[in-house]
Amino acid sequence: MNRPRILIATTNPGKTREITGILAGVPFAFVTLADLAAIDEPEETGATFTENARLKALYYAAVTGIPSVADDSGLEIDALDKAPGVHSARWHGFDYAVKFRKIYELLAEKGLATSTARFVAAVAFAEKDRVLFESRGVVEGTVAPQPKGTHGFGYDPIFFYPPLGCTLAEVDGAAKAVVSHRGAAFRAFREYLLKAPRV
Repeated sequence: MNRPRILIATTNPGKTREITGILAGVPFAFVTLADLAAIDEPEETGATFTENARLKALYYAAVTGIPSVADDSGLEIDALDKAPGVHSARWHGFDYAVKFRKIYELLAEKGLATSTARFVAAVAFAEKDRVLFESRGVVEGTVAPQPKGTHGFGYDPIFFYPPLGCTLAEVDGAAKAVVSHRGAAFRAFREYLLKAPRV
């Protein structure tokens, strides 16, 4: 018996790796955008992570005909008025070394070396034109004094997580998933799928 398919709607290989790890063992066949013919990305016009996740899930479900799960996530730095926020992926380009330098420059302009910060992830799951499930995960921390670690991706090297005493880039994927924003949001999705094994 064929397992029903779900599209993990991201082109980010780091996200794909984390998400498939969290969803391992769930009785669905997961496909990614890399498995399909090229699809134009939707314009992310939402003002919140939740709006963007919903927009992406509905878009890919409509375009592909496959029930789709999407997330939108990013870093909020309190001293920078919660920037980069929903613009995290494209904020000051795509080179994270450049992004890190800009963050430290902006903090320095305020006379600061660090700030409280958080990672936020919103997840939405859609079939056809309906959103069937949504979840949200948040992890609180601070901006690290300097980037550290080679695990993870994105802003992980500058996100210091006090309970572990290190950045999220200094722990492996499994350890990160236990505490991360995306881990919390997708564990909730995992529980939803296990209770509703047909879509």
